[in-house]
Amino acid sequence: MTIHIGANPGEIAETVLLPGDPLRAKWAAETFLENARQVNDVRGMLGFTGEWNGNPVTIQGSGMGMPSLSIYVNELISTFGAKTLIRIGSCGAMQQDVGLRDVILAMTASTLSTPSRGIFKELNFAPCADWSLLKAAAQAAEAKGTPTHVGGIYSADVFYDERPDLNEQMVRHGILGVEMEAAELYNLAARYQRRALAVLTVSDHLLTGEALPSDQRQSSFGDMVEIALQAAFAD
Repeated sequence: MTIHIGANPGEIAETVLLPGDPLRAKWAAETFLENARQVNDVRGMLGFTGEWNGNPVTIQGSGMGMPSLSIYVNELISTFGAKTLIRIGSCGAMQQDVGLRDVILAMTASTLSTPSRGIFKELNFAPCADWSLLKAAAQAAEAKGTPTHVGGIYSADVFYDERPDLNEQMVRHGILGVEMEAAELYNLAARYQRRALAVLTVSDHLLTGEALPSDQRQSSFGDMVEIALQAAFAD
């Protein structure tokens, strides 16, 4: 048990999926896991542990933004021994050829700053995904026929952005999409020698203004969860 995770020893699996929304964690656990049981409800940030194809899996909400995710990932690694951590979440597309409901596999995550910036100081550390997870996720997505894009994303500090000039440079440099958590996840995975990946579903488009209605977002995310699970346990 930690300050933010009320699970008992042995209740958190070595493989953890990390949606930002705790209700999405509940939906994913009920939809994809067998024998799912709630193991955390501290501050309403729900976590569940069950089995997928006989493999123990925890699905733990991580909240919005890198500071929130950093709290949960630090505790999952340091206290509960998590070894594979996969963010499953939504993102905004930043390229014309990326469509709504497409999946983005984040090879790298650029950012202005993260909670880890104080450690790196003047160094611009380049956090990236675990290669074995990235490769397995790409293969799983191809096998499912899911429209998928692999490349760099941008992890933003703010949701209501007032830097159109920065967005223009992200688009110019081929960044596929924007979200708010993956860069710090990759930093922590590198620091503690863990495997990490961000599997993201496009819910809106910064260039076209298109967006999925809120009632369609959850139902559109099934492919993302299946891809994450298959990647986590690929041979």
